[in-house]
Amino acid sequence: MATIRERGPYQWQAQVIRKGQSSQYKTFNNKADAEKWARQVEAEMDRGVFVSRKEAENTTLSEALDRYLREITIHKKNQRSEKIYAETWKKAFGVRSLASIFQSDIAKHRDERLKAVSPNMVRLELALLSHLFTIAIKEWGMSGLVNPVQQIRKPKLPKGRERRLKPGELERILNASGSSFLGSIVRFALETGMRRSEIAGISWNQVDMKKQTVTLLETKNGEKRFVPLSSEALRILSALPRRIDGKVWGVEEQSITRAFERAVSRARLAYEKECEEKGQNPDPGYLVDLTFHDLRHEATSRFFESEAGFNVMEVAAITGHKTLQMLKRYTHLKAEDLAKRMK
Repeated sequence: MATIRERGPYQWQAQVIRKGQSSQYKTFNNKADAEKWARQVEAEMDRGVFVSRKEAENTTLSEALDRYLREITIHKKNQRSEKIYAETWKKAFGVRSLASIFQSDIAKHRDERLKAVSPNMVRLELALLSHLFTIAIKEWGMSGLVNPVQQIRKPKLPKGRERRLKPGELERILNASGSSFLGSIVRFALETGMRRSEIAGISWNQVDMKKQTVTLLETKNGEKRFVPLSSEALRILSALPRRIDGKVWGVEEQSITRAFERAVSRARLAYEKECEEKGQNPDPGYLVDLTFHDLRHEATSRFFESEAGFNVMEVAAITGHKTLQMLKRYTHLKAEDLAKRMK
């Protein structure tokens, strides 16, 4: 029989002592939780499936996250992102023990987060927490722990974006860029389909002008990739001044994003002014909801639409997409263009 003792204001200690089992103690803020825990432990002891949760009960989520960042995240490429996800979980449940976090807690947090951030962001945060629990169970000896993330629904991702450049948008963005470096990056992105991080990170020693390739040593999927360069891409690179540090552009990823957003915003304002002077109503979707990553969508679609007639495998080799499903998310061919090719 379990013993429940009041140890002070909002302090209730549950104690379970069974012959042949190590004594189990845990303190709760209310009597109901103490009784619930004791009943669960006794039931597991009766069925012969009890596993001590002492380590999981004595380890806070903050402590576990710090250990995870030291031992697991340190070997990953997306360290910065995982540190941000970890801080989110620390703010939510950092002071609580791993054993005291249940699926109902995670589900409630998931629903609250979806009001503030995208479904994909929530999925990434959940993935980090789920892997932490998996590591704690399999490698840190907390075998009595249950992974609460595996027992809840993950947010559904929205359909892949279908944003393509509209006639005149590119020219207006380039005119509003205010710097030659952004213009060269934008045009290079459209010629190669490379990701923002890949463009920002390339050095001249990765570029082979004779073979017309850029060698990407580290990509999103962890594999080396050789990106072919079109004649226009070669012209863009040839026109760039050489930097002392060996970088092609020498800019951070976020700097590219901010510069692109400012250029789009300025281009939209200029467009609205022109429409006002002409007495026309501006198109509400023109130069709106356009991101730098959309250039990768545009480039991939152009590969399929080009006169070269690249097939799926060839486009995948250029862009680095590993599956057809992944490639379809970035490829939105125009029906009217496909119709012209049909007989």
